Amino acid sequence: MIEEIAPGSYDAEIDGLTSLLHACVHAGASVNFVLPFPPEEARAFWTGKVAVAMAAGKRRLWLARAAGQVAGCVMLDWDLPPNQAHRGEVTKLLVHPDFRRRHLGQDLIATLLAAAAAQGLRLVTLDTTTGSPAQGLYAAAGFNLAGSIPNFSRHPSEDRLESTSYMYRVL
Repeated sequence: MIEEIAPGSYDAEIDGLTSLLHACVHAGASVNFVLPFPPEEARAFWTGKVAVAMAAGKRRLWLARAAGQVAGCVMLDWDLPPNQAHRGEVTKLLVHPDFRRRHLGQDLIATLLAAAAAQGLRLVTLDTTTGSPAQGLYAAAGFNLAGSIPNFSRHPSEDRLESTSYMYRVL
């Protein structure tokens, strides 16, 4: 089940979101964090950066639930300059390692794309690790590769740099 979380009910989801992000980073997800990655750092991300953007009305959040817990999430961010008001960014598409291979990622991105179109956005962009399973998921959802940047980010658990691919989808 996928549901949008309203800013007023966001605080009730912090524990589940913290567990989700923590598990994904520890499973190797390259989503801006590196090991060691304690739960407190995951919680700080949700209670700080995300809570502020949601309260300001510049970010939307969808959760996938399975077996009574937060199994995945995705966010749409449109806190962009005035000349990019027609565009949104996909951020933090996460699926808990215990719930992968159940189409949650596809369902989450489809939900986000439908909401972005209904919101009047005409373009959705994102970045992802080049060659990752996520890049394939985005391509299957109709995203096109704009280009890649080598050595863009550090791998979450290994001492090496990874390329990042920028992708877009016209709505």
